[in-house]
Amino acid sequence: MRRGVAVPTGGLNIRVVATGMLVVMAVVFVSAKYYQDVHPAIGFVRAFAEAAMVGGLADWFAVTALFRHPMGLPIPHTAIVPRNKNRIGDTLARFLLNNFLLPRLIARKMLTVDVAGAVGKFLAHPAEGGGRLRLGASRIIADGLGALDQQRLGGMVKSAIADRLRELDVAPLLGQALQAALAEGRHQPLLDAMVKWGSKTLDLNAHLIHQMVHDNSNAIVRFTGLDESIANRIVAGLGKLLSEMAVEPDHPLRIRVEEGLAKMALDLQHDPEVKEKVARVRDELLENKAVKRWLDGLWEQGRGALLKAARDPETMLAGRIGELVTQFGTMLGEDVHIKRTLNRYARRAVVGMVDSYGETALKLVSDTIRGWDAKTITDRLENAVGDDLQYIRINGTLVGGLVGVAIHTVDVLI
Repeated sequence: MRRGVAVPTGGLNIRVVATGMLVVMAVVFVSAKYYQDVHPAIGFVRAFAEAAMVGGLADWFAVTALFRHPMGLPIPHTAIVPRNKNRIGDTLARFLLNNFLLPRLIARKMLTVDVAGAVGKFLAHPAEGGGRLRLGASRIIADGLGALDQQRLGGMVKSAIADRLRELDVAPLLGQALQAALAEGRHQPLLDAMVKWGSKTLDLNAHLIHQMVHDNSNAIVRFTGLDESIANRIVAGLGKLLSEMAVEPDHPLRIRVEEGLAKMALDLQHDPEVKEKVARVRDELLENKAVKRWLDGLWEQGRGALLKAARDPETMLAGRIGELVTQFGTMLGEDVHIKRTLNRYARRAVVGMVDSYGETALKLVSDTIRGWDAKTITDRLENAVGDDLQYIRINGTLVGGLVGVAIHTVDVLI
């Protein structure tokens, strides 16, 4: 079945008129030739009819040759549209891209479109159009989710989420977050907590240090009790170090730790080897069964919430949710700064989509025309032009007749 925009085919009657005029001119020509000796004026009639037939036939041939072979004869340079349909599709797509889907033209047009205002008005006064939102969109969402294979749909959603996470370059994000935390001093509480944890761990495991020193000391050291003294000094030294780190923000060891964190932040953003290691860790985490179960739960929670809201449309714009939606719509309509920001975002989004996907969309146009058979594109273009093609034939008949009269007049005068 052919699908597309229906084009009125009003050219049938005018085609009959154009063909009828050609037939009438032939009858007039034969009659005028038969009675040309009756009166000299008959010669002008004959000249008009003769030239009109020539003009009408020539324009019929020209019009027909655009779309098919005249009388089915494979005359060279006829059936132009069917023979060049692929080139027509490519040229049309390129014409649209170069003259209409230009980012600067779209950006200029979007300057006059108040997207935020329209959305704000709709949300602030849902009664004016909310019925469609409550009943139409909600029913479509509920029926669609209910009809789809949930295992397959869930798998598609989870796979899409996992794919997006795999495409995410995590290392630079971690590096930027760490760099920002260091710049704002947000790492200090973490360092303090680590120092406190180290002190507590040292207190709880001091006996392990004593045992380690004792086991690695020779008999003389153990006999003299120096191993215990050494162990006490080690524990005391570590305790003192941790105590100083806890109270001195500028302690050299803390500074070394901060330098190490700063280097890590830079490496995460710029070191290919570090980025690759982080990417491997990311992929391993996504393959982890616990993470997969988390994605399963995330999908089920989201689907359940969406179905619950869709099956009860009144709740979508009622209660607290409805109040928030209305307040947000009012804010969009009244706050100039927010409107300007959202409109700028909408403009950039549309321009970005045109810039990124314009050629892809127009390739669809080109490929669609390429996929049409010759008869389809011939019928659609011929119907799109409509009656004008037949008026060309009518004008050719009349103009040809007038030219014939003019030539006959000159012939008579000479």
